[in-house]
Amino acid sequence: MDGADFIIVGGGIAGLSAAARLAAHGKVIVVEAEDALGYHSSGRSVSFSHYGIGNAVVRALTRRSRPFFEHQPEGFCETQVAALFPSLYFAEEEALPLLDALESNMARLVDTLEPLDAAALAKVCPVLKTGAGAALRGFLDPTGLRLDADALLQSFARALRAQGGEIRLGRRVGTIARRGDAWIVDDALSAPVLINAAGAWCDRIAALAGVAPLGLEPKRRTIIAVDPGVDMAGWPFVHSAAGDFYMLAEAGRLLVSPVDEVPDDPGDAQPDDYDIAYAADRLEHHTTLRVTRIAHRWAGLRTFTRDRTPTAGFAPDAPGFFWLCGQGGYGLQTAPAMAEAVEALVTGSPWLLPDVAPAEIAPARLLAR
Repeated sequence: MDGADFIIVGGGIAGLSAAARLAAHGKVIVVEAEDALGYHSSGRSVSFSHYGIGNAVVRALTRRSRPFFEHQPEGFCETQVAALFPSLYFAEEEALPLLDALESNMARLVDTLEPLDAAALAKVCPVLKTGAGAALRGFLDPTGLRLDADALLQSFARALRAQGGEIRLGRRVGTIARRGDAWIVDDALSAPVLINAAGAWCDRIAALAGVAPLGLEPKRRTIIAVDPGVDMAGWPFVHSAAGDFYMLAEAGRLLVSPVDEVPDDPGDAQPDDYDIAYAADRLEHHTTLRVTRIAHRWAGLRTFTRDRTPTAGFAPDAPGFFWLCGQGGYGLQTAPAMAEAVEALVTGSPWLLPDVAPAEIAPARLLAR
């Protein structure tokens, strides 16, 4: 039996960032079912930080996380994990109220938003359809951050190991038991605190431990990569305010998503033919581009709580069992702040998040009926 102070189930961005902070307080062992870190959600995300998604709590967590990305800790990574990259939001006539609401929410955090009429939209992104029956208005957010997901994952893992922590890959958890004051995982690992950061599998891990589930909802999102055949230099990250489309230039290809949220079971998510076709349809609907060949396609799971707010806190019904789940599509951009929250809640360290209260992310809110 290997003893530790903290066992973390899940080697995605949530588990690894929390592990790196907790390693200053004791021995941490991360258990990951796959043979690679961030294999599911973290490794299949369009890695970006912006205020255009999520509720007020998500935006607060995003804001708290930005200094980490903009001024990364010395020695954290040899390369920069984030770079400024503008985001463009647009709306057709029926979605203009959604655009106005989004702009109002973002303006509370960003004072440099640039309103754009149809002509200005066309200058910023020449392939975007504008005018009657197409995009009429929008705005540009110059403060978006392009994140390097792999660099973040590997750097948090390196920080953990440098403090004596361990990561055990290819170890799918089969049994969890409570014996005395310790959680026992697979009759091989023991710790007083078990942190459930297993993403789409979090409710299943809870079931193994005899802990009441939170009713998490894994949802599949599809992305296609196409060769647009045009110069994409200077294009921003483009989003529809209607929530049915985004596109982002990457490595000479255009990543496109219909921003779908299809209920799915925990597993190795695969793109559905209909969702692939719908992604192509949205690209052709919103731009002048035509999809002649799809170079690559994939899907990932984004797991939500019913109020779409990330969750961190001890289970009310199980001493030492800690929930770290429900990151939805916000896991990368909120990871530094959520790791701070985990450190404070697990170790009793000072609470450092001025705009988020512990109760707002506590699992107890999801168990109340």
